[in-house]
Amino acid sequence: MTSLAYAADAAPGGSAFGSLIPMILIFVVFYFLLIRPQQQKAKLQQAFLGSLKKGDAVITSGGLHGTIKGLTDKVVTLEIAENIRVKVSRQNVLSPVSAPTDKKGDGCKSGG
Repeated sequence: MTSLAYAADAAPGGSAFGSLIPMILIFVVFYFLLIRPQQQKAKLQQAFLGSLKKGDAVITSGGLHGTIKGLTDKVVTLEIAENIRVKVSRQNVLSPVSAPTDKKGDGCKSGG
C-alpha cells in the first residue's frame, strides 16, 4: 500500500529542471518581444529630450504643436500661436514635428 503512495508523488518529467524550462523560455520570449524594445524606446526618448533646443518644432503628448521658446530642466515653454505661450513638462514632449504646419498659423477651418 505504501509503494502506491510513493509512486503517486513522482513527477512525470522526472526532474525539477525539466519543469523550469518552459518558464525560462517564456521569460526569454517576453524579454525580446516586450522588455527590450521598451528599454530601447525609452533610451531614444531620453536622448531626444536631452537634445531639445530653442526654435525646435515639437508635438506634446496632449497634441499641441509648437515651437520651443524657453527651456529649463523640467519645463518647456512652447509658442503655439503668435504671442501665445504655454508651459509643459519636458517629459510630455513626444517628438519633433515631421510635416510642416499650415501657413496661417491657425489649424482651425472656418465653418462658413
